[in-house]
Amino acid sequence: MPNITPEEHLAEVLARYSEVPDARLAEIMTCAIRHMHEFVVEVGLTREEWFAGMEGLAAIGQMCDEKRQEFILLSDTLGVSMLVEMINHLAAEGTTEPTVFGPFHVDGATRREMGDSIVVDPMDADEPLTILGEVRSLEGGPIEGATLDVWQAASNGYYDVQDSDQTPLNMRGVYTTGADGRYEVRTVRPVSYPVPNDGPAGALLEATGRHNWRPAHVHFVVSAPGHKTVITHLFDRESDFLDSDVVFGVRDSLIVDMNGGRCDYDFVLEPAA
Repeated sequence: MPNITPEEHLAEVLARYSEVPDARLAEIMTCAIRHMHEFVVEVGLTREEWFAGMEGLAAIGQMCDEKRQEFILLSDTLGVSMLVEMINHLAAEGTTEPTVFGPFHVDGATRREMGDSIVVDPMDADEPLTILGEVRSLEGGPIEGATLDVWQAASNGYYDVQDSDQTPLNMRGVYTTGADGRYEVRTVRPVSYPVPNDGPAGALLEATGRHNWRPAHVHFVVSAPGHKTVITHLFDRESDFLDSDVVFGVRDSLIVDMNGGRCDYDFVLEPAA
């Protein structure tokens, strides 16, 4: 009996998954299996390389806990997270562009009044910054009741979940617009910072000759009833790494002027389907 070919092997594997009850799961599994098999054949993967990959995935899982998601970090640095945002939020012309969510969001941030500061732990390096503007619809009108979930790294380059010296929920806040759609967030000018490189995702960056820095930015998730939620950042125009963000998240429309202690930016939301 002749040896089975890789193509015949793939066909047999796919046949075993041909009766998956959930149609969407069947579609995802079929496509994932096909691409993985084709990848192994294309690169001629050795046993040693396969085992190194398995060990790497195990190490990534072992790095994950309630404060750190190494799999998301890996997805970010491979450009996959940004791609997911791109295909899930096809921004209509004139609306705010999305970017990556990142691994350091925390649910339950403090509800704040307009003009309140998200700074709980002031630092010597802080440069005060007020970000303000309007949340409005694609048609141009202000949106009442829009929620802005805001977070950023402190001036030492660390998020609160990375730094035991910071008070929990430092540099985080949730704001809700009034009838005029206006928002005002007091914070500090963001700084460039390195993503963690003490785990498998960092080791892969080093092995491939890439740096692990993100340009200075502030995170926003802006949502409102009847509109599509946008996950996005505002990037400091004077930051380093705008052209080489380790997670591929920079978009020209999100680069803003943060000089003079003030940043003006209007968020524009698209109506929900």
